[in-house]
Amino acid sequence: MSAASHAPCRLVFHETGKPSEVLRHEAFTPPRGEVLVRILAAPINPADLNTIEGTYGVKPALPATPGIEGCGIVETSTSPDYKAGDRVMFLRRADTWATHTTVAADTLFKLPDAIDPLQAAMLKVNPATAWNLLHGFASLAPGDWIVQNLGNSAVGRCVIQLARDLGIHTVSFVRRDEQIPALTELGADHVLTDDESGFAKAREALGGANAALAFNAVGGDSALRLMKLLRESGTHITYGAMGRKPLTMPNGLLIFRDLRVRGLWVTRWSENTPDTEVRSVYQNLAERVAAGKLVQPVDRTFALEDWREALDRLDAPERDGKVLFAP
Repeated sequence: MSAASHAPCRLVFHETGKPSEVLRHEAFTPPRGEVLVRILAAPINPADLNTIEGTYGVKPALPATPGIEGCGIVETSTSPDYKAGDRVMFLRRADTWATHTTVAADTLFKLPDAIDPLQAAMLKVNPATAWNLLHGFASLAPGDWIVQNLGNSAVGRCVIQLARDLGIHTVSFVRRDEQIPALTELGADHVLTDDESGFAKAREALGGANAALAFNAVGGDSALRLMKLLRESGTHITYGAMGRKPLTMPNGLLIFRDLRVRGLWVTRWSENTPDTEVRSVYQNLAERVAAGKLVQPVDRTFALEDWREALDRLDAPERDGKVLFAP
């Protein structure tokens, strides 16, 4: 293998647009900075694609390298907090669709040495979202119920595993029957199809409208069914909009049931929460991941130069889990 093949490289876009049309694979020289990290793995998230398209809530200066999360190994550091060989994840956007990235030390989080790099690469977004859904809106007690749609998503799976360990019961709605066994194996209490039939079964399982919290990542009729399962003064939290349909709130549910409607964007949480609290949450989650108690499914990994195949894989009907770059 030639020395050139080891040269740092990255994916970059000079203008926003369809990822398959605007992304480029380029060699580059990492800028000087506090900590140089060699990337071990970085997932392809919907937010990354939205950023490239120019439709995400945050628009980076162009040209830009995508990648809102990932994990790597410190190669060089001028910070006393990190040394070469430390395994780290990124608390802030860090241009992780690359072989290397240079970041400030205070944006890093040191990981357990034994943690799986693919699981660690997915630690920042989905597990933290699930943690905040379960802890940020109500004081749940063992035996309480939550309901969620898109239960087979990475966040949905994380919710099931965390709730299981907290003694909180879950009703998870999914799009297809074949998705049910995997979630049941994770510890879900009830997994039902996201339709009127599943809604009727959920009401029976709950004994009426008894859920303390509802987690919505779809919108439309699916979100409305979750609202109808909430107990009085329950809270409905939207953290995604995969169905691309608006959230419609019937007047009666607000007036007579006093439901709360909230939103969650984990980026805002990480930026507005005291650093010690953020790091405490990630320490908890990292320990769970390292112990195999919090797992996200991985479909396939790709080299950066195979980025077109990686994007194509996202639309494969048989895909089961995250697609990651593993430079």
